[in-house]
Amino acid sequence: MRIPSDAGALTVPVAEVDLFAPDLYANGDPHPVWAEMRARHPLHRQVLPDGRSFLSVTRYRDACRVLGDHREFTSERGSLLQQLGHGDAAAGLMLVSTDPPRHTELRTPLNRVLSARAVRDLEPQVVRAVHRVLHPVLDRTEWDLAEQVAQLPMAVAGMLMGIPEQDWDQLTRWTAMAAAPEDPGLSVRHPAATLAIAHHGLFDYFAGQLRDDRCPRRDDLIGYLTSMLAGGRRLSTEEVIYNCYSLLLGANATTPHAAAGTVLALIEHPAQYAAAPGALPGLVEEGLRWTSPANSFLRHARHDVELSGGLVRRGEAVAVWVGSANRDAEVFPDPYRFDVARPDNRHIAFGFGPHYCLGAPLARMTLAVFFAELFRAFDRIEPDGPVTHLASNFIAGITHLPVRARPRTVSARERDG
Repeated sequence: MRIPSDAGALTVPVAEVDLFAPDLYANGDPHPVWAEMRARHPLHRQVLPDGRSFLSVTRYRDACRVLGDHREFTSERGSLLQQLGHGDAAAGLMLVSTDPPRHTELRTPLNRVLSARAVRDLEPQVVRAVHRVLHPVLDRTEWDLAEQVAQLPMAVAGMLMGIPEQDWDQLTRWTAMAAAPEDPGLSVRHPAATLAIAHHGLFDYFAGQLRDDRCPRRDDLIGYLTSMLAGGRRLSTEEVIYNCYSLLLGANATTPHAAAGTVLALIEHPAQYAAAPGALPGLVEEGLRWTSPANSFLRHARHDVELSGGLVRRGEAVAVWVGSANRDAEVFPDPYRFDVARPDNRHIAFGFGPHYCLGAPLARMTLAVFFAELFRAFDRIEPDGPVTHLASNFIAGITHLPVRARPRTVSARERDG
């Protein structure tokens, strides 16, 4: 989606805006809408033409309340807006579709292999994955940065999960279709058909991985899922498949779009571009806040709950707009300024509370390595054509970012050697 320099300066008729429509995020700009909602409509109701409805929260405090308190808001009726009114077949089985205590039982053993301490040992593999993604463009001056970084999550997750390299492109395609079935570049006939194709492909693929004779002996993350204990028992085959899908979808939903969106922000803010190579941790955090690639999460109220602006009735669906919460001026001074030196950057790009992204440490490492290698490889990156944004109310992403890049004078062979 487009990110303005001062959305708060505009006034928009909120009642006329369709927050559910993927096209708003591909061709429009939700930021002025969110600014108006934060100021005057902090609990906003939208009714869809088919009668389904949802409430929206846009303030940081309310977003943390909805995402952080599972006793008030459940994840087991669907965590994505596209699931509104349909429920979630993976409820109670998949990490993102469970509430404590089952969520805690699933998450605790996974934390052992994906914690910040555990993923430090993976840095050499992440560096190799980044090199693999950047190597084809090291000596080119014109290329599509968004298309190139779309390969990055699979290069990392594929290594971690033991997925054969020849399958990476297809799995990347299926996960993109699952995340944004309405996008014209991904849709097959109809969004519902696209989603069905993607789910069938991914679930069938992981079922095949579990049927593989190697499975009991594999020492990758899929093997870990088949052997770990959650609440004193091993996962069922169905649970393993759902959680393989969830881990892969999570990786593809955040990392490539944060990378592409952050590069676009640097292009649009030359002073920050100059400062970025010496401020990689700050660049990663500000890039995550700025892009907020996981644009929305859905929850349902377990009982009547008071939030800013009104009452959420038991059973009502609530959409949390992460991109809006990360622009709340009460938490982020001058929120429409891209600042790699921003202090106390308490963004919720990875969520908040029990469902804080399990892969956040690995995503942060991947982004830091990517930017370090990008700055090492190129003196300058400039725009070279129109930017295309993803049509999705779930992912705030970029599908095309044509750039002109000036490689550094050191040859690719010297860099790799």
